[in-house]
Amino acid sequence: MSHESGVQSFDVLVVGGGMIGSALALGLSRQGWQVGLIEGAPVERLWERPKPAADVDSFEPRVSAISLASERLLQDLGAWPRVQAGRHCGYREMIVWDGDGTGRIHFDAAELHARLLGTIVENRNIVRALFESLAESDVTLIDGVRVQSWARGESVQLEDGRLLAADLVVGADGAMSRLRQWSGLATREWDYGQHAIVGTVRTSQSHRFTAWQSFTPTGPLAFLPLDNETGDEHFCSFVWSQDTAEARRLMALDADRFRQELEAAIEGELGEVLEVSKRFSFPLRQRHAKDYVTDGLALVGDAAHTIHPLAGQGANLGYGDVRVLLDELSRAKELGLNPGDDLVLARYQRRRKGENLTMMAAMEGFKQLFARDELPVRWLRNAGMRWFDKLAPLKNRIAAEAMGIDG
Repeated sequence: MSHESGVQSFDVLVVGGGMIGSALALGLSRQGWQVGLIEGAPVERLWERPKPAADVDSFEPRVSAISLASERLLQDLGAWPRVQAGRHCGYREMIVWDGDGTGRIHFDAAELHARLLGTIVENRNIVRALFESLAESDVTLIDGVRVQSWARGESVQLEDGRLLAADLVVGADGAMSRLRQWSGLATREWDYGQHAIVGTVRTSQSHRFTAWQSFTPTGPLAFLPLDNETGDEHFCSFVWSQDTAEARRLMALDADRFRQELEAAIEGELGEVLEVSKRFSFPLRQRHAKDYVTDGLALVGDAAHTIHPLAGQGANLGYGDVRVLLDELSRAKELGLNPGDDLVLARYQRRRKGENLTMMAAMEGFKQLFARDELPVRWLRNAGMRWFDKLAPLKNRIAAEAMGIDG
């Protein structure tokens, strides 16, 4: 790292210190690259370890369903034991059903010869684990300051006037990525016409370490199991995606009325919904960059693609990007190539774009299939779900691939 003419230089500069950017920076530093990580918010607040959750408002409303493939990546980076030291809840089963019919699919880790299907973790706990690992690495952390400008072939300028140069700049700066906009990388995007309502519930029955998902014509509802670190199995995170008008109506309800509607929507699968946290709502938009790379820039995570939250796959797609970019940059280091080399970046894009598009198309297909209300479609959908549930080898192979149990 040099400071020639007032410019601080790195091999790779990662912009955005969320779950994806911080993992990438950690992995690159372990490969021996000189890495800078820019995070606009100050990171001191990340060091506070939350107390065991006494009530529904103790949990963060944003959680991720971490697949076994993403767990392996975090394990390789040395961060997974730190995730496990905080709140996390492994789930062994997943039940998906048609809220408008009788079709039901049951996934079980035991049938896949796996210990878990995945782990539900509050996003802030993943970020904290990664920053605890970063504190022991050679990564140069630049926090509490945002990037003011960047252009191809030019230094990154921070809002405090500092200039940073790098052979490769990585945009891990989220769905509204300013780096993507400055680079001119175009996106294909459309509005789902839905909002996701998120929060935490306490139920009268145990969640049984099961992820629950109901599909209705106005949108899916997921209950994801949480652990409060005292062995109480009655907390779940919920994600309720609804058409915008319906979401607004639900957000306007008082707490008790909303609790009743939520209990009806999950069809009493976990008994009574006893308590609901403060609710948050955000609009759903699908977005995919036509290209993930350009001269000296690569996009990862939500900066490259955002997906409907119905399967909780957003973080896993981002970690897939991290895994492949680390793989390609490790190869570049062995070959003595610059990390921003066009061929290195082209290989990253080729390996990730198809997989991300396949997952996004599958999620869109699911959403469209369950949005149809015509009787023949409902009958076929329910018959298809029952048929699929009985075809154990096919069902388990698809589940293993989605969960990252194979490979």
